[in-house]
Amino acid sequence: MDKLILSLLIFLPVFGAILMMPISKYIGKDKIKWTALITAGLQLILAFWLYLNFNPASTIENSPFTVNVEWIKHFNIFYYVGVDGLSMPMVMLTALLSFICIIASWNIDKKPLGYFSLFLLLDAGMMGVFLSMDFFLFYIFWEVMLLPMYFLIGMWGGPQRHYAAIKFFLYTLFGSVFMLLSMLALYYYTTPNTFSLTTLIVEAPKIDAFLWGMDIRYLIWIGLFIGFAIKVPVFPFHTWLPLAHVEAPTAISVILAGVLLKMGTYGLLRISYPLLPGEAISFAFILAVLGVINILWGAVNAIAQIDLKKMVAYSSVSHMGYVLLGMASVVSTSPAGAQAGLNGAVMQMFNHGTITAMLFLLVGVLYDQAHHRWIVYPDDYKDQEVAGKIAFGGLASKMPIFNGMIILAFFAGLGLPALSGFISEALCFIGGFSAFRTVTIIGTLGILLNAVYFLRAYQRVFTGKLNEKYENLKDINNRELLTVIPIAILVLFFGVYPAPLVNLISPAIDSLITLIQGVM
Repeated sequence: MDKLILSLLIFLPVFGAILMMPISKYIGKDKIKWTALITAGLQLILAFWLYLNFNPASTIENSPFTVNVEWIKHFNIFYYVGVDGLSMPMVMLTALLSFICIIASWNIDKKPLGYFSLFLLLDAGMMGVFLSMDFFLFYIFWEVMLLPMYFLIGMWGGPQRHYAAIKFFLYTLFGSVFMLLSMLALYYYTTPNTFSLTTLIVEAPKIDAFLWGMDIRYLIWIGLFIGFAIKVPVFPFHTWLPLAHVEAPTAISVILAGVLLKMGTYGLLRISYPLLPGEAISFAFILAVLGVINILWGAVNAIAQIDLKKMVAYSSVSHMGYVLLGMASVVSTSPAGAQAGLNGAVMQMFNHGTITAMLFLLVGVLYDQAHHRWIVYPDDYKDQEVAGKIAFGGLASKMPIFNGMIILAFFAGLGLPALSGFISEALCFIGGFSAFRTVTIIGTLGILLNAVYFLRAYQRVFTGKLNEKYENLKDINNRELLTVIPIAILVLFFGVYPAPLVNLISPAIDSLITLIQGVM
């Protein structure tokens, strides 16, 4: 079972998608949805079993869950999958959000076979990325995600879905080209020629070659960074994200923000940092600056939005900046600072995944009933007739349970103590301050800006007098609560007691810091 579980986590959704195709003619839409839900549920159970039996102190090489089988012998390519403290939180997050998103997609009646089949294939690609320990395999799963996401946005999205899908596809493909070139360079410039990440950790720093007068290792770093930065997204590669979020169905927005963005920072930590530690050190200040730009630029743009979903999308750009700032602290001369920053970065990847998932789910609940997401006051418009049609106001009294959930999500998003966002952001700032004080001080302005756009949105939508047009709005229903409550529990639990997450991550992070600082 130990050897089989990782493959089941990856390929169980593929089996579910394949199973639905021949039986779709004989079963109704609901049976297709139940098949997808059961498949994702089994994957979640397997992920939880893996978590319960996982030893955080184990490495990829000595873990009982590692599978390393020869795949393409001639090119030294292996089916090499494994799990450690860096990937385990992402595996749990992917399985949980995939299960929740299928429940959130229950009202999808347009071509349900296509939607749920593509969703399961997307799930398999995401899980494969987090478990791959062979760069060639990693790249395959990275590309596998591209087509399902393209069609899920392009076929089930909003009015501008085609443009959003094409923009997402082209941006990601552009980054993949640089990643492919870097992967090939690593293969050809190392001895033996291999894609194994555990072997490349030893061999890649030994590369001693130049191209166009530049160190090949730095060129590889730049290529990898561009590929991963587009996915994060790092400024100025972020412009595909807000449109993709706005046009995507609710569940796909959850996956985009909750999982796909984390793949960029995960790729940096899994591949770029351990394979090219010298370049990681040289690039740390630039990474910190880019992180702060993300924090401030994303927050300022969020303040400017009058679409609630686009506001949450830009908040994701801002909050991923904290991850970059925490990652940059790896060069800190204070061991405690480096540990705090890197631990905070990985915790922020998980915590932001849950918080932003909750936000997008709740925005989707409102949109399903009102068919718009405007956050405006009537006085904002000269045409009071138009303002009367689109301004909410007073939803707190009309939808009290929904109001309570949105308060929790907003406060978690702005980093209120006792909620999970606080501890991870605080650790990122502790690490950042120990390495780059001035840059980090500037970055703390993001805390204030976060409060501005979240509180502004709450005031305009939920307080004041209720617009009579929305008298018939209903409170959040049981199915919608089922998607939000598990995430809310995690947000509260890890806000009050983050030790399980810290203990899971710390051994892998300590090893990474030791590896990188060993070349300082």
